[in-house]
Amino acid sequence: MIEPIGIIYGMPVTKGSTLDPARTRATILDAATVLLYERGLDGVGVAELCSSVGISKETLYRHFGTKDGLVREVLEARSERVSRWLADAASAAGDDPAAQLAAVFDALQQWYQQPVFRGCAMVNAAAQHHVEAVRSITRRHLDRYLELFTGIATRAGAADPDVLGRQLLMLVEGATVVADHCGAASTDGHARRAALTLLAAASPAASARSSRGTPT
Repeated sequence: MIEPIGIIYGMPVTKGSTLDPARTRATILDAATVLLYERGLDGVGVAELCSSVGISKETLYRHFGTKDGLVREVLEARSERVSRWLADAASAAGDDPAAQLAAVFDALQQWYQQPVFRGCAMVNAAAQHHVEAVRSITRRHLDRYLELFTGIATRAGAADPDVLGRQLLMLVEGATVVADHCGAASTDGHARRAALTLLAAASPAASARSSRGTPT
């Protein structure tokens, strides 16, 4: 079963308890991921974050240096998790590229329907803090999406998988923005159908039918 990406599991750290540094760091990241995604990068302060986790400011700064350092690590960890989640969805669909692509859009639609959905965390962060450190994380995140889609396009035998990969990326990001601002119902199946149409049109079989004048 694929875990919804809107759910983060973490264990509160009781003040005065002794935990190993790796566990403490992971717990802080979990709590910060939830709060920063729900409220935005500037919507929660260090004091509130520390209170919610049950740690001191000194502990947070010892692990991450600054709030900006924490934000960068939160975004990096979330990007890796989301990318892995979508890659797993595609892999679980089998060897057929169309089934893989459909599975990715189905997984995204399930995410859009979650009450905690607030759009793409990386794109949101880049819009709030238009600085190179955050924008570079967002670029790497989109590159991970692009790698997934280009791989599907390549396996489908697309004449230009790089172009098709970028088209599919634009569909995903557009659908995510629309779902965030207009609700999940506004995207229900539309991006999925458009993606599968693009994939079919780019395949050798579709090109052959087109050259013979046969409708695709």
